[in-house]
Parts: sequence; C-alpha cells; structure tokens
Amino acid sequence: MEKKEKRFEGTVINGFFMLFLNLALTLGGIALFIWGCVLLDAYNTAGGELMVLGALSVIVSIFLWCGFIMLEPNEARVVTWFGKYAGTFSEAGYFWINPFYGTKKLSLRARNLDAEPIKVNDKVGNPVMIGLVLVWKLKDTYKALFEVDTQTMATTAQGQVGTDVKSIMNALEKFVRVQSDAALRQVAGQYAYDDEDGGRGELTLRSGSEDINQLLEQKLDDRLALAGIEVVEARINYLAYAPEIAAVMLRRQQASAIITAREKIVEGAVSMVKMALDKLSGENVVELDDDKKAAMVSNLLVVLCGDDSAQPVVNTGTLNH
Repeated sequence: MEKKEKRFEGTVINGFFMLFLNLALTLGGIALFIWGCVLLDAYNTAGGELMVLGALSVIVSIFLWCGFIMLEPNEARVVTWFGKYAGTFSEAGYFWINPFYGTKKLSLRARNLDAEPIKVNDKVGNPVMIGLVLVWKLKDTYKALFEVDTQTMATTAQGQVGTDVKSIMNALEKFVRVQSDAALRQVAGQYAYDDEDGGRGELTLRSGSEDINQLLEQKLDDRLALAGIEVVEARINYLAYAPEIAAVMLRRQQASAIITAREKIVEGAVSMVKMALDKLSGENVVELDDDKKAAMVSNLLVVLCGDDSAQPVVNTGTLNH
C-alpha cells in the first residue's frame, strides 16, 4: 500500500521570533491608534490616517496570533489547507505557521491496552477465558485521520465532533480494542487449550506461548495497519478454562497426571524387580524356581507400587517349607 503521509513543506517560522514581532506589531498598532486620537482631538490634523493604520495593525496582529503551535517530543500536527492534506509536522518546539492552515494534534507515544479476558471456544470447542496486553503507537498520521473515521468516533456526549488530541486518541484506542478482540478470537479458535490426547506434539494455547504471541502480533498488525497503528508488543496475559467446565477439566488433568505418575512408578518397579532377580541369580545368593520367582515379583511390585508403607512379615521357616 502506498504511503500517503508526507512531511509538511510549508513556511515554518521560529515561534519566539514571531512572538516578539507580533507583540511589537500589537503594541505599535495601539500606540498609533492612541496617537491618532490625540492628534485628531488636539490639532484637528490628519490623525484619522494614524488611527486607521493602528487599527489595521491590531487586526493583523490578532490574525497572526492564531498561527502559533507548540509540539512536545513524540507529538505531531496534521496540517490541512482548506480540507486538503498538506503534510505532517512533527518537530518539537515552538513555531508559527500560516493561520489559514488547519492543524490537528496527534500523539505518537506508546500506549498500553490491558484487555479484559473474553470467553471464546478453542479448536475442539472448549470454552476458555483469554486476555491480552498490547503495546501500540501511532505510526502513520494520514491513515489515522483520513483512512479511519476517527473524528466521528471521537464524538462527545453532547454530540459534538471531537477535534482535540484526547478525543482523537480515545477514538483510536476504541478502534484498537475492537480489532484486538477480533484478532484474539481468531487466534484462540485455531488452537486447542491443551493437548488432551497427550504426546501428539501439536501447538496449543497453553504450551506454545511464544508462537501464539507471534501469530497474535501478526494478526493485530494486519488489522491495525489500516489506521496507521504499529504493534510494539502483544502478549496473552490470561488463559484459563471457562468457569462452567473448569472443575471438570481440573479433574481430567489430575487423572492424567496420576496415570502418568503410575506409568513411571510401574516402569521403575519392573526395572528394580528385574535387577533384583538378576542379582540374586548371578551371585548365587539363592536358587528360586518359577513359583518362588512369581511370588517374589508379586511381593516386590506390591511394595514398590503401593501407596501405603509395606508391613514386612518375617518368615522363620525355610524356602522349601
């Protein structure tokens, strides 16, 4: 897309120079008007011309007073000439431009958006609560004012169209909030909350935080570029199951964790039993037939896999008894 924003190339004069010049013009005009009144009253001479000159000087100075602008760092003025875009002026300081130019101030500073968690359905249909934090700033002033109907969105409660920087930036923030909501729903619907089958290696909202955040930034960039807004950073800051299924999913996660733990315990127990049998047989500690081995394996597995502590029973007989 062609970049339409351009630098303002009109006449810009140092504001302090014009301030002193305009003060001199205003005070000089008042002095000429008073002097003309005195001459006309006292000497009945050509004081009328001085009065007219003084009045014109004051009128011109009043017009010139309307051309002063002041910008702080990371602020910009969008300049228009009777409705036609003339450029963007973003140099910090105190300046004077032609008062016939219309200007609207915009802030180029970074802003935060902490979106409240919203309820969406993930890829498998589970309702989840998801929220994001977004850092954004204005990059293209032309798009912000003329590609998006910012000024109508900035309409005040009294029905007046907002033209001040606060109203326009609030309107842009509303635009960002709506588009962030849509982008978050789009991204959340493409992935499951968690890998329910376990071990499939699919990207999920819970496990793939960096990849999900990068995708979210890309979606937001695509949506907000229309308004000339740059996404500095976007992160999912809240992720949980919706309240109506949270308890059920918690029990499922607990059951899955228990099964995984049992698998590890059984795997370790079998390895220990095999090692014990191999040790007894290899070092000729005791001769065990198949029945004795089966009984020993059973006892060891009960001891190693049981939740309660084992209660040993001392056998005072012989193995052949």
